[in-house]
Amino acid sequence: MISPPKRLISKHIGELLLDKKIINERQLQKALAIQKEKGGLLGSILVLLGHATEEQIAQSLTTQFGYPYLPLTNYEIDANIVKLVPENVATQYNLIIIDKIGNSLTVAMSDPLNIHAVEDVELITNCKVQVFVSTQTDIKESIKRCYGPVSKG
Repeated sequence: MISPPKRLISKHIGELLLDKKIINERQLQKALAIQKEKGGLLGSILVLLGHATEEQIAQSLTTQFGYPYLPLTNYEIDANIVKLVPENVATQYNLIIIDKIGNSLTVAMSDPLNIHAVEDVELITNCKVQVFVSTQTDIKESIKRCYGPVSKG
């Protein structure tokens, strides 16, 4: 069983974004109210509201938990390595395998706190996972690029 990620900084993501002056208190309160009503990740809600970019959220997660940030826009990903995880799993958890060295996989995820995703990838591949943070959009684009067009069958 994987232990939950340890916070390097005890502040919540909302506080980090306030400190960096990415959002203001009113925007944070609005996003928290939406989260309380509908659920979801605070960072995703702030992006949907247009108060923060995906990159700002991803970089705040790296500050908060110490995961490295990896923009995937121009990153060359080996299609054979990607396919160690089925496309439906990659899509479900919004993650993509970007490298494999020995028994260790480097995985980019938009939600690095999703312990179930990490456990599933480790179970499927029988490898140890090292997590990097990337944006939802970067990962979705990489999944499309690496797995090919979605077949309608």
